[in-house]
Amino acid sequence: MSLFSLDEVKALSEQSGPGNAAAPAKDLFAEKQRAGWHKPDVGEARCDLSVERMTLTPHASIPVLSIWKKSIKGRKLTDIKADDAMVTYFADHLTPVIKKVLGNYLSNGHWAIVPSPKRRHLTQNFACRIAAEIGNRLQIPYYEDVALSHTRQRVAVDFDLGYLPEEPNLIIFDDFVTTGSTLNAMYRLLEPLGKNLFFVVGINNNL
Repeated sequence: MSLFSLDEVKALSEQSGPGNAAAPAKDLFAEKQRAGWHKPDVGEARCDLSVERMTLTPHASIPVLSIWKKSIKGRKLTDIKADDAMVTYFADHLTPVIKKVLGNYLSNGHWAIVPSPKRRHLTQNFACRIAAEIGNRLQIPYYEDVALSHTRQRVAVDFDLGYLPEEPNLIIFDDFVTTGSTLNAMYRLLEPLGKNLFFVVGINNNL
């Protein structure tokens, strides 16, 4: 089952978080964005990572927490994934959000963090590297191959169980969410096994 109801996490996200900041943070990527703005590539999603907004979005009734959303201007998502510096950047911004939302649940529970399964990038996987860094900062275990995928397909997917963590509470992490198909497959895999699931992504590409 999900650790929180949709209303409970929405209430938490409204109480605190980067979405309630009075002014956006300094744009750290302005120089890299300018060239892309002159010739926008409408075929690929972008994100302005300097504008944070904690958002709770239901994907097939599963509440998914994100702190960025796609935008007209900004860096292409493929460029973000290819930039090693973004691993630290995502961890820097996501870790305090997770701490705020989970609060005493995190300190009193038995937690681990689990990324979505590797598909296109089997080594140096972006989501896996971020999840590992967040786990290190939260001082909770990180498990990489909990879910296994035998296809690169991203819609109507099902995963096989690779390893079942002993921790009852799992943070399920993905770098981006678009349709929510991957996270729903994680839910179908782990919820029947008695795990409490909290879904977190960096960029919501479906807003």
